[in-house]
Amino acid sequence: MLILLAFIIVFHITSAALLFISTIDNAWWVGENFSTDVWRVCTTNTSTCMAITDQFREYQSIQAVQAAMILSTIFCCVAFLVFILQLFRLKQGERFVLTSIIQLLSCLCVMIAASIYTDRHEELHQSHEYRMEVSKGQYGYSFVLAWIAFAFTLISGVMYLVLRKRK
Repeated sequence: MLILLAFIIVFHITSAALLFISTIDNAWWVGENFSTDVWRVCTTNTSTCMAITDQFREYQSIQAVQAAMILSTIFCCVAFLVFILQLFRLKQGERFVLTSIIQLLSCLCVMIAASIYTDRHEELHQSHEYRMEVSKGQYGYSFVLAWIAFAFTLISGVMYLVLRKRK
């Protein structure tokens, strides 16, 4: 049982780390001389960055992605704290249902964020407010990490739902 708990804790911390990296790092959309995320656009040649503000036509979509990723990260961290609390407070044989619900909410939020970005990426990167051509790029590793974090949080949420507290 101790090995199972250690595995679940490591799995949950990995999920949180993936969410933090994909939310913060500047690699959702990359090209030869630029990289962009949900916060800013940077050129790799001159190392200058420009924040994505309300002057962009698709700013509402970016804000939705930002909010969903932040909520996902917060829910994942809260689920871990609730798990630790329930680990000591639940009676033997009870399930970690509250932890599972919070972790599945995290899963839902990251899925919403990545889905919005997937759906709106053409409109986002064809905006004339950018100082450079960013439409000729590809998805970066932060975007891929967001989808991997979706899978990890989903698996983790289901594991908490099935897990019972044993002696």
